[in-house]
Amino acid sequence: MSLISEKTTQTDQLVSLFEQNRETLNQGSSPLLNRMREVSVKRFAQTGIPDFKNEDYKYTNLKPAFEKIYRQELVRESGLINLNEVYKSNIPELNAHLVFLVNGWFYSGNKPGAELPKGVVLGSLEQIANEHPELIQNYLNRQAGLSNDPFVALNTAFAKDGFFLFIPKGVAVEKPIQIINLLSSDENLMATQRNLIIAEAGTRAKIVICDQTLTPGAFLFNSVSEVYLGEDSVIDVYSVQNFHNQSTSINSAFYKQEHNSSLVTGTVSLHGGLIRNNLKVTFSGDHSEANINGISFTDKKQHVDNNTLIEHASPNCLSNQIYKNILDDESTGAFAGRIHVARDAQQTNAFQRNNNVLLSDKAKMQTKPQLIIDADDVKCSHGATVGQIDEEALFFLRARGIGEKEARMMLMNAFAHEVILKINLEPLRDRIDELIEKRLNGEIGHFHEQLEL
Repeated sequence: MSLISEKTTQTDQLVSLFEQNRETLNQGSSPLLNRMREVSVKRFAQTGIPDFKNEDYKYTNLKPAFEKIYRQELVRESGLINLNEVYKSNIPELNAHLVFLVNGWFYSGNKPGAELPKGVVLGSLEQIANEHPELIQNYLNRQAGLSNDPFVALNTAFAKDGFFLFIPKGVAVEKPIQIINLLSSDENLMATQRNLIIAEAGTRAKIVICDQTLTPGAFLFNSVSEVYLGEDSVIDVYSVQNFHNQSTSINSAFYKQEHNSSLVTGTVSLHGGLIRNNLKVTFSGDHSEANINGISFTDKKQHVDNNTLIEHASPNCLSNQIYKNILDDESTGAFAGRIHVARDAQQTNAFQRNNNVLLSDKAKMQTKPQLIIDADDVKCSHGATVGQIDEEALFFLRARGIGEKEARMMLMNAFAHEVILKINLEPLRDRIDELIEKRLNGEIGHFHEQLEL
């Protein structure tokens, strides 16, 4: 255990924490993880915690989150608990291969291997990197290492564990794989998690990642995931974020797609104090497709920021983004989406849309869609809207005897449902619909208020 305390600057204190615990971080870790630490902490030190002058973080101030005093679990903490009793799955009908991570560490009580198809590996990144480095040496940090984001560098410097998923060539995983990330601590906690997914050629899988806080107190969660889609693979990755108001979550996901691969990814931000989602998709092979969707709900003084970068580096590929936000009270949101079509990426189709509904006069949304097109044979579009509930539609419903509250709920559900329909997993889709209705009714917020007492 190690504490982050006050120092001259937040950046200095984190660099100092690294220097003081260099031996602890390296101990027990694979050389594949350790070789990246020194250069990463130097890269983080050069940039530091970004402020509003950093264009990528213009609308999200993370400095207050780093001013708090946190402890870090730099070594695996022992002790087995029955997580099935502590955490009841929000998706009881999912029938999934289920594993838990606690505070960024793969839970030692997980036993996923027996029911998985032959050759599929699902386990601790730390353990696999030590025991089977040949599985990950050509993939780990190959995408994230190119990022200039300071929090990706910070993650690389401190990461000890996370989950690793390997699907060998031609294998279809019929049952969904559900990853449950739990944050639980009696003290304020900074958790670092590193994940790696490798789906070889011709594979099929659906992955559901659920983030949940279980205890009160402040959490700072920094997660980085790298996902590789081999030729002809079809992979869905869905993320459900449900944190309390004292949490800060920074999530960075990197996807690389080879020839004729298909990706569907969806992020549902139900609750959280401050959430920053970074997503990058790179088309490295032609005739590939990515459908990228997100929906968030904020109230009080919550903040959700989605930042996407789609790199069309190969021809004949399709990307389609839809992000929506519903904001109430004094909450704020941001969306920055950039599509880059390279010179050789002819016959690209790339579409992006961001729609936002403000339920109060004090809620604010910043949106910045961008297109950078270096090819001439493309079809690309982007657009954004920020407004309030359609008064004509509301009047139409009320004129038919529907109460104002119920009519507003119907309109908000309809607004969100376009994104939910993109989920290709019926039990998850149905459950998200239920959770959204609870969120819009204030039930999830009420639960978290009780948790924070």
